[in-house]
Amino acid sequence: METRELRYFVAVAEELHFGRAARRLGIAQPPLSRAIRALERRLGVRLLERDSRTVALTPAGAVLLREGHAALDAVAAADRRTRRAASVAGGGPGLVLATKAGASSELLPKLLDAYAAEPDAVPVDVLLCGIGEQGRLLRDGRADVALLHLPFDSTAGLDTEELVTEQQVVILPATHPLAGRAQLRTADVEALTDLPMPRWPRSDGTYPDGPGPEVRDHTQLFQLIALGRATAVLPESARTLLLPDLAAVPVPDAPVVTTVIAWPPHSRSRALAALVRTATRL
Repeated sequence: METRELRYFVAVAEELHFGRAARRLGIAQPPLSRAIRALERRLGVRLLERDSRTVALTPAGAVLLREGHAALDAVAAADRRTRRAASVAGGGPGLVLATKAGASSELLPKLLDAYAAEPDAVPVDVLLCGIGEQGRLLRDGRADVALLHLPFDSTAGLDTEELVTEQQVVILPATHPLAGRAQLRTADVEALTDLPMPRWPRSDGTYPDGPGPEVRDHTQLFQLIALGRATAVLPESARTLLLPDLAAVPVPDAPVVTTVIAWPPHSRSRALAALVRTATRL
């Protein structure tokens, strides 16, 4: 299979419409249709069920869509890492670390300062991203290393080291009747019908159904909580980000959150290894 064929197939499989896929790819529809038929003949399987009005994935097509994403990510990662290696040799940036905006607010500066003090440290660019994006940035080569948070982020296919485990707290408006409690239970938080939980975007950019507001980052979330429009259960380190109009109350029966440092298993970067050693030492 050629990467061109995979890109063509992935576009059709995601759009489920040959016309939209052709416009997305910047090509005419007839050669796209011919390319998909040729791919099916060569593989000996039907990838798409189509008639004059609809296009649907077959079970084989669903497998190729998943594997195609992984293969295209690997090709893109090889391209980016190769170019970045040349940039490093020419004095460019050394490592790219991905982390959720607003997360690990205590750990991250300590890690960067401690690593910068190492004798062979290279520059570290911090890539702030949205919820759940760190793993994708690692897999497609836009980042060399990332801070992930279990059980929320997937570490499938990555090497990891655990750094810190912490309890969770519920963030409330400072004027809320429960803001002065010593602790709350998960059931208490779920009963807050006046303060719904936020809806974070899925990996495909869509939002789950529910009454809570759609949010993309912690700044937006905290403003909505301060306005009395939402609440959220977050790692205890989120306390450091709170303004006086917000309060944090421990939720002892909520699942603990473990921060891990993660990287692609095939990496042979000495600079990355030194950063991981520094992180685990901290």
